[in-house]
Amino acid sequence: MTSATNSWVLAALLLLPLVGAGVVTALRADARTAKLTALGFSLAEFALAIASWVLFDTGGARIQQSFSFDWIPAFGVHVSFGVDGIALVMIAVIGLLVPLVIGAGWSEKLPEGRTAGGFFALILLEQALTVGVFAATDVFLFYVLFEIMLIPMYFLIGSYGGARRQYAAVKFFLYSFLGGLIMLASVIALYVMSADELGSGTFDWATLVRTVSDAPLSTQIWLFLGFFVAFAIKAPLVPLHTWLPDATAEAPIGVAVLLVGILDKVGTFGFLRYLLPLFPAASAELAPLVLVLAVAGVVYGSLLAVGQSDMKRFVAYVSIAHFGFIALGIFSFSSQAMTGSVTYMVNHSIATGMLILVIGMVIARGGSSRIADYGGMAKLTPLLAGMLLIAGLSSLSLPGTNSFISEFLVLIGSFPKAPVYTIIATVGMVFAALYVLWLYQRIMQGPLRGAALVGVEPGEPVSGGSSAGGALATATQTETKKILDLTGREKWVLAPLLVLIVGLGLFPKPVLATVAPTVDATMCAAGQADPVQSAERQSQCP
Repeated sequence: MTSATNSWVLAALLLLPLVGAGVVTALRADARTAKLTALGFSLAEFALAIASWVLFDTGGARIQQSFSFDWIPAFGVHVSFGVDGIALVMIAVIGLLVPLVIGAGWSEKLPEGRTAGGFFALILLEQALTVGVFAATDVFLFYVLFEIMLIPMYFLIGSYGGARRQYAAVKFFLYSFLGGLIMLASVIALYVMSADELGSGTFDWATLVRTVSDAPLSTQIWLFLGFFVAFAIKAPLVPLHTWLPDATAEAPIGVAVLLVGILDKVGTFGFLRYLLPLFPAASAELAPLVLVLAVAGVVYGSLLAVGQSDMKRFVAYVSIAHFGFIALGIFSFSSQAMTGSVTYMVNHSIATGMLILVIGMVIARGGSSRIADYGGMAKLTPLLAGMLLIAGLSSLSLPGTNSFISEFLVLIGSFPKAPVYTIIATVGMVFAALYVLWLYQRIMQGPLRGAALVGVEPGEPVSGGSSAGGALATATQTETKKILDLTGREKWVLAPLLVLIVGLGLFPKPVLATVAPTVDATMCAAGQADPVQSAERQSQCP
């Protein structure tokens, strides 16, 4: 089941950002040195993530690069880590996004009294903890890291965010922490059940899958719900989503990328790693409930996205709709749909990460996140407009972009098992085109307009030397502020995401081939007949 070969790579992936956080904290008095050091550690982490991917054997054991040592022997708790295909691709995404976040936030103006060193140290700490969550193979260790990773994110939002940052940070923390406490009850119950079965309790994930997955349905349902609430909050699924728009709106741009692009995936990862293998009967029994929440999220998130006046809240509701698609694919119990969901997790991080970064660049130029404060910006920043369009087209899953294959696999794989839910979710595709094009049209197209581009108050001088009109003034009535197009640093930040959007859109095989064996193993553990797998392939399940 496990392979300890090349375990040094995973150990280095876990330790390097921790060391980096400590070093950057010590250098926080020198902002430039702290930034360069944080960037260096993040690039080294990305190189290690690539090495881990190269060394991963898709034809080998499910859990690879593993290592373990005792932590609390009296209770069978170990510090155990290992990666499967799903964890591997998510760790690679983290490795990609963190240096881009650091690059994007290089010149960001921080609240008074806050240092760049402290900011980037917290980002590296969050990276280390999130890698640990994806790689943990001890259920108790997973729970501990699941809760601890809230702490640096709480400070990143609460100390470095917008005007309502304290409210957003507390709401984020309480929602997630409460979900974790509910999950803890199920974790303890698993330990007790394993003790009854084996004579001594264990938190080892692989052992628990073998020993408790045959528990009575009523028991599984209660344990399933304990984990599900925690993961549904994190994902987030409607109606447990309300913390996300506030947190995204108040977080700094780079933190919003990590929040929507990485931390949310812990919830959907938990569905795949814990719910389906540990509670297969309960997963099948409660799948209709999850599917209702999933399609509700698709429709609800899409409708709310159309009605948003704030760009960052817009992205939050778009993500809620996307997570509905991911949950639909997971609980349709089809290898095609589940593979689509996993690749959706990766591609959503890339597309939405780019979308948030571009929106951050727009806000940095205009000084406002209100959509109504912009218009016709493409005339001033054609490259920035192009990047916003590409990120938006990827978010609406245009064929040829990375997200298309994910959404296509989810829909085609879900239909045989859940046709009604799939048809309802397909409506979300129509809304996606509406809300993405609507955002782009209002910000970038038409005549120059909006307070962010032509001034704040009538009669006030702007950088061009002329007086500015009101929020509805056009370029023919007054001169606009001097707004630059993409800088060299911003081009370097966006370039890797642009390459991946196009590259994975045309050639998604590297991700598909990596996650497919883990998806097959998850389907086997869930005990569900796959409508697209041959009987011979399904008979190979252990």
